[in-house]
Amino acid sequence: MNTAHRQRDSRIRFDWGLRGAAAIAEGADVAVVVDVLSFTTTLSVALDAGIDVLPYRWRDETAAAHAAAHDAVLAVGRQEMTPGAVSRSPGTIRSARTVERLVLPSPNGSSIAYDLDSRASTCLGASLRNFHAVAEWIARHHPTAVVSVVAAGERWPDGSLRPAVEDLWGTGAVIAGLVDTHGFGSLSPEAEQARAAWNAVAGRVTSALQDCASGRELALIGFADDIAIASEVRRSNCVPILRDHRFVDASGTLPVQALADR
Repeated sequence: MNTAHRQRDSRIRFDWGLRGAAAIAEGADVAVVVDVLSFTTTLSVALDAGIDVLPYRWRDETAAAHAAAHDAVLAVGRQEMTPGAVSRSPGTIRSARTVERLVLPSPNGSSIAYDLDSRASTCLGASLRNFHAVAEWIARHHPTAVVSVVAAGERWPDGSLRPAVEDLWGTGAVIAGLVDTHGFGSLSPEAEQARAAWNAVAGRVTSALQDCASGRELALIGFADDIAIASEVRRSNCVPILRDHRFVDASGTLPVQALADR
């Protein structure tokens, strides 16, 4: 990979998808994955409910065995739902009552997190619900860190990456939190553009998510509630961190006053 794509001269880096994550993770102290519709939004809802999440590649024939090996429930696709099942749709997580561990596969955010588990010493998950808590945790625990923020994006029918604007906003929110609230500097030009994109929509998140292509797509197939949950800006204080191949909530390591100030 061309070294120009690694953004090595910048403390805060930004790129897209699995290959972009591999490029900017090298030399970074912290990697943050953002997949607003819906992996990291669903992840935040699960951790709020006390459910540990195991990221996995797209739901293939090995996913069920992976879930069984970890005594976990396997999330199904949105349109594969049956009564009592749990899907990648965050609303189904809220109604779950007996789930303790969840394998949450996706071709985007979950696949990136699964890959970063072996590349990054610290891997976090952020959405519009909890970006402030993630930025706070990084500032408290890694005040001099090099941070790589990855927008997961979506997929075209041929499997190629479709840059998704909602993930640009989500990554920009994390970056803005680090820069504007906690004084982090030395942004790559890519990271600066993500920050600017977030600042452009920060006051109208719900309508922006409803109007973007991914939001319209979800509404057309009957999952408008996913957009509403993704629009819950700053509603969650969870800090999803990958430990022992699963996301757990690290927010308990934030000082009590920091949580009270939000």
